[in-house]
Amino acid sequence: MKEFCKKWGKRIATPQMAVIAVITLIASFIGAWLKQYPGFSLLGALIIALLIGMIVQFPIRAWYVRNNEIRAAGVKDAAGLIANKLLRLGIILLGFKLNLDVLFTTGIKCLPLAAVIVAVTVVMTYTIARWLGVDPLLAILVAGGTGICGAAAVMAISGSIKVSKHKAEEKSNDEVIAVAIVAIMGVIFALIELVFGPMTGLSKEQLGIVAGGSLHEIAHAVAVGAALGAEGETMAMIMKLSRVLMLVVAAILIAIWWDKTKSDVKSDGKRKIAFPWFMLGFIAASVLGTLFISWWGQGGQQFSNVCVDIAYILLGMAMAALGINVNFTVLAKRGGKALLASAIASVILLGLCVLIAMLFF
Repeated sequence: MKEFCKKWGKRIATPQMAVIAVITLIASFIGAWLKQYPGFSLLGALIIALLIGMIVQFPIRAWYVRNNEIRAAGVKDAAGLIANKLLRLGIILLGFKLNLDVLFTTGIKCLPLAAVIVAVTVVMTYTIARWLGVDPLLAILVAGGTGICGAAAVMAISGSIKVSKHKAEEKSNDEVIAVAIVAIMGVIFALIELVFGPMTGLSKEQLGIVAGGSLHEIAHAVAVGAALGAEGETMAMIMKLSRVLMLVVAAILIAIWWDKTKSDVKSDGKRKIAFPWFMLGFIAASVLGTLFISWWGQGGQQFSNVCVDIAYILLGMAMAALGINVNFTVLAKRGGKALLASAIASVILLGLCVLIAMLFF
């Protein structure tokens, strides 16, 4: 225990950790503030925090790091630690957003459909990306973000995948590329659905199903659903949260699949599966949040809302920290084919969701 505390104390109790923690916290609050305004609402707090992190890395390097190697290493380590650990804690607390009573009653029809949407989209996006020549890790991260729930899915899946030390930086770059791609695709398709959705002749309930089933971030589904009125917004959120619930199963299955087929981590004979334990925390938070609402009514709902607010603050910090470590050269070189794969898959996903809405709602 003494060695453990000493080891982590050296990483946490540093000036660089204090600097990056303050900067990422400010970025997270700015993202939460800006998301309430038109235009920014389509991006959402997490993507705004990521963009802020990508921007502030330049003044950090110019004014704080300069040519000091110790500070440079400290900033990189601090940002990496915040992106990794706070992300997991944020995802656990995000479980309070899932009211299982609603999903298993009003949204019972959405759950099996969400499972089909997620499974088809993840496999399809990964297949297209690999066919275009995208590396396996980037391909599966883009597939998860496109098929499940955007940035949170990218980071949750990344957290369930183990890579060797010499590929840690590549993995970090892939995370940023995947998050950027699903953000771009989400905004584009949210605008498409806002403009052309009412022209299709679908009911508001059906358009809500399409939004929740096809859009990448929760923020995208909320923005489009809000434009459809109460009925459309409710169905958009139920379908979207049904997809979010699939994140648990998807992260576990992807972790097992990756370990058996793609992992480059050396084993001593008994391979240890990189099981995403934090996803069990996500499930536990969902159960607790549902019970609290059932037992204490409005009080339980308020408690869950506070936990979700804290979750988004932590996730915003993690995304800003991720942006601070982004390598723009790698982003430009490796993002093109993955972006094309997500675009193709998103078109097919939209068509699939329109078909599902017409057949089942």
